[in-house]
Amino acid sequence: MTMLTPRTPAKLAPPGRSRRERKAAELESRTRLAGERLAGISAGPGVRALQSVDASPDGLTRAEAALRLERHGANVVAHERAPRWYVQLAKAFWNPFIAVLVLLAAVMYWQDPADPGVVILSVMVGISGLLRFWQEFRSGRAADALKRLVTTTCAVQRRAGSGSVPTTVEVPMDQVVPGDVVKLAAGDLIPADLRLLTAKDLMISQAALSGESLPVAKADTRAQDLGQQATTDPVEADNLALMGTSVTSGTATGVVVATGADTWFGSMAGSLVGERPQTNFDTGVRRVSFLLIRFMLVMVPVVFMINGLTKGDWDEAFLFGIAVAVGLTPEMLPMVVSANLARGAVAMSRRKVVVKRLNAIQNLGAMDVLCTDKTGTLTEDRIVLDRYLDVHGDEDGEVLEYGYLNAHFQTGLRNLMDQAVIDRVGEAEEVVVETRFSMVDEIPFDFARRRMSVVLARNPLGGGSGSGTGEHVIITKGAVEEVLDLCTHMTDRGATVELTEQLRWHVTRIAEDNNRRGLRVLAVATRTVDTPRETYSVADEDGLTLVGFLAFLDPPKADAARALEGLADKGIAVKVVTGDNDLVAARVCADVGLDVGTVVLGPETDALDDAELRALAARTTVFAKVNPVQKARIVRALQAGGHTVGFLGDGINDAAALRDADVGISVDTAVDIAKESADIILLEKDLTVLEQGVLQGRTTFGNTIKYIKMTASSNFGNVFSVLVASAFIPFQPMLAIMLLVQNLVYDIAQLATPWDRMDEEYLRRPRNWDAKGIGRFMVTIGPISSIFDIAMFLIMWHVFAANSEASQSLFQSGWFVEGLLSQTLIVHMIRTRKIPFVQSRASWPVMVMTVLAVLTGLWLPFSPLASSLGFTALPAGYFPWLIGVLLAYCTLTQFVKTWYVRRFGTWL
Repeated sequence: MTMLTPRTPAKLAPPGRSRRERKAAELESRTRLAGERLAGISAGPGVRALQSVDASPDGLTRAEAALRLERHGANVVAHERAPRWYVQLAKAFWNPFIAVLVLLAAVMYWQDPADPGVVILSVMVGISGLLRFWQEFRSGRAADALKRLVTTTCAVQRRAGSGSVPTTVEVPMDQVVPGDVVKLAAGDLIPADLRLLTAKDLMISQAALSGESLPVAKADTRAQDLGQQATTDPVEADNLALMGTSVTSGTATGVVVATGADTWFGSMAGSLVGERPQTNFDTGVRRVSFLLIRFMLVMVPVVFMINGLTKGDWDEAFLFGIAVAVGLTPEMLPMVVSANLARGAVAMSRRKVVVKRLNAIQNLGAMDVLCTDKTGTLTEDRIVLDRYLDVHGDEDGEVLEYGYLNAHFQTGLRNLMDQAVIDRVGEAEEVVVETRFSMVDEIPFDFARRRMSVVLARNPLGGGSGSGTGEHVIITKGAVEEVLDLCTHMTDRGATVELTEQLRWHVTRIAEDNNRRGLRVLAVATRTVDTPRETYSVADEDGLTLVGFLAFLDPPKADAARALEGLADKGIAVKVVTGDNDLVAARVCADVGLDVGTVVLGPETDALDDAELRALAARTTVFAKVNPVQKARIVRALQAGGHTVGFLGDGINDAAALRDADVGISVDTAVDIAKESADIILLEKDLTVLEQGVLQGRTTFGNTIKYIKMTASSNFGNVFSVLVASAFIPFQPMLAIMLLVQNLVYDIAQLATPWDRMDEEYLRRPRNWDAKGIGRFMVTIGPISSIFDIAMFLIMWHVFAANSEASQSLFQSGWFVEGLLSQTLIVHMIRTRKIPFVQSRASWPVMVMTVLAVLTGLWLPFSPLASSLGFTALPAGYFPWLIGVLLAYCTLTQFVKTWYVRRFGTWL
């Protein structure tokens, strides 16, 4: 008795490689091992396949099935499991800014448990983390609920006990075990990897594994099947049916040789779970975060030392340093980012886009290369009759008529091409030709002959049924080579002529030319029977007359060209990465306006090292016959070239690339592992939907960058002003509580930033994180506010005589109001590269919040809270000076902005 094949562990990738490289190596190793095992099973006879899993053609007993289910586990592939809610909650708070704020809050609490700043910081941290947690937790729950709605079964032969008669039972797919004998019919999903024992006219859709748009024919198989020549790709074996595929026509039985993680499907899925690689968004946020944290770690000790040395009160200097640290920390960044992303997710949901991972919204906006499959994205994912041609390649209605008769009268299950012919006749409103014929007999399709024939009787009176009184005509439709081998004549412009070798070469070239255009070509031939009879056989398919050809295509979507043009206008290059053949891919891509150039085949990329592939990927538009490992490697090559890469796919063969891409995009009809690997799910597989998502992503990113640049520049200016004031003024230029209140009011005003609009010019090209650019912006724009802070210092010191400790409250109140109003005005100055209020106006939420911030700043020195916060009412003469300072500030900022845009070519 042969033991069941044990699982073979994947070879470990060598140390010293990145996590992404290790995952890629693991995927390659797993698929190679699974492929070798399946190739061996395919090459051997069916009896050996049964022996390898200790099974019989009658199937397993119920007891054996139960034992094997316990031994091998459920027939499910590895998939992403959402972490426990408390783990998700903890991860939502894992952010460097939150860590800094928690540390500062702890120090403030240690100094004074009643300090209101502790509560302020705690609320900010809580809202930011909870908002992110709830959005992602809710998305995960929705996906799980959808999965629970679907239960899929399959027909399996089982026996009550040893010697019992086998019966066919429906069992859930997750309970299929190795050794089960499965019965397949049209419409069935393949529940596991099967070695076919018997098959008749079996057509399998393998698009989820290979990307091939048309169903693939499997060999007619009998119980005494001796196997086939070994192949390195199990998808190409014609006596294997693999998990993740489905039956489009025909019948078969097969023995399960692998389930769950041991299947070809599972070998790919198992390498895709776990921690995802860092995306463009993650890297950008991390770099910006640590830039600002480094700046804070340098400036705060300097402020502390200067205040301690010049004032002599180290406790007060320490509290002031903490307040400056809080002021320097963009504590609302996690909240603003989360609010931006959540708002983007809601906006995209209205456009039939489900966002699974919030960070993907920004990545979608930053995307400058979109890799996509062909079927269903650029094409309609259906087969249509593109043309019907005579032997010279000219359109001929007679060819369509004969093709229609063949498709209409056959009694077997129509395939996609038969239906396409019937649909074309309906669309063209052709004469209902079947009234002129009656069905006599049929010679069914089989995969050895690759053709089928119907025998019809001509009805002279245009009606009737049965064998009729007219002559009989055989109409044959099938693969060009097989039909041509049976033809002795051809129809040439209404005349029947002998099919000479020269003419045979001519018609073969016509078919090949259409193949090169990416069309699937069938030949149509006829023969009038000299001696009509009631039954016919394969032997009667001889001496045929070639009528012409039917050419089929998965047609491009009507709006695909426009959608691609729209993406190109947004600075996004589209690259087609498909498992389909190169001729079909090139034809479709050309039809939708892509510059195809040289089509690169997947196997060609295997011979290239990473640097060579990076160069090739940059200049190539279409990759064809690409396997899952090659797809993922192409994505990584483009990323290594500095691109932010999106990948759109819906099959298991796309899952690795979906995970490696900066933003993985799938559709709601995709296989589960593709949807789990994706960041964004489209409810319609449509590139126009993506274009809208890109604009939303760029708006989200733009509003995030606004906040960072506003906060970084104003905070830098404030600290610079504090340093100057601390060095020359004998008292604190502003109390610690004033700094915290000023920071709180300013941050609350910034909460409206996610609801702001972006200038159209900003949305025209991809946007990316630029930590260096943010630092440059901060040190260029920030000191402008310091110039006018120092001007206000001089005004308060000389004009209002606030130049002693006795009058420090007046000095501090004056700087507080000027500082808060200048910070608030900078929101409008920075949010656009244009002239604010004139060429570009903020959205109404931003206008309302900034007005409220200004009114709050003006009110506080006169409010009942003034004394507790250390404020003094300002004299009326202060306000004309304030207006003059603010106007001068805005004017200078606009001049510097104009220079900055000309010098560096960018603003936000």
